[in-house]
Amino acid sequence: MNLEEFKNHLEDLTQLGFQLPSGELVPSHFHVTEVAKVEKNFVDCGGQFRKEEKISLQLWEAADYDHRLHPEKLVSILTTAMKSLELKNEEVEVEYQGDTIETYTLFFKDEIFYLVPKQTDCLAKEKCGISEEKPKKSLSDLPANACEPNSGCC
Repeated sequence: MNLEEFKNHLEDLTQLGFQLPSGELVPSHFHVTEVAKVEKNFVDCGGQFRKEEKISLQLWEAADYDHRLHPEKLVSILTTAMKSLELKNEEVEVEYQGDTIETYTLFFKDEIFYLVPKQTDCLAKEKCGISEEKPKKSLSDLPANACEPNSGCC
C-alpha cells in the first residue's frame, strides 16, 4: 500500500487497528515512534545496481495504557513527515517488535490494517539460472525411482 492509499484509509476511520499475522491485534495503546524515508542503494546478485525508496512506520507499545493514537493525529504526523522528509507516494512498511524488529507491508480491509509478512527474493533470477516458477510434475509421470536422492523429484 502506498502513502496516499494509507492516508485515504486513515481519513475514513474513527479508530486505528493493526492486526498481526497471528490474528492478534497490536494493542490499542501503541505509539508511532517514527515515520522514516528509507533509501536503499544496492547491487543485486546479478551485478545490477538498484535503488529503492520506502516509507517506514515504527509501531511501539509501552505501559502507557491511556494512550490512544487517533487516525487524524496520524494523518497530521504523516503530513509533517511528507513536508520535512520530502516523501513521495512510495510503499509504506511497518516495523513492529516481535522476536526481533519485524517488517510488514500493509493490506486494508474492514477498517483494519493487516500486517503482511515480507519475504526475501532473488532479483536476478534470469542471471542466477532460477526459473520464476518451479515446474510441476505429476507423480504418475515419474519413473519408479524418481524420488531417490538427487533425482530432482523433491
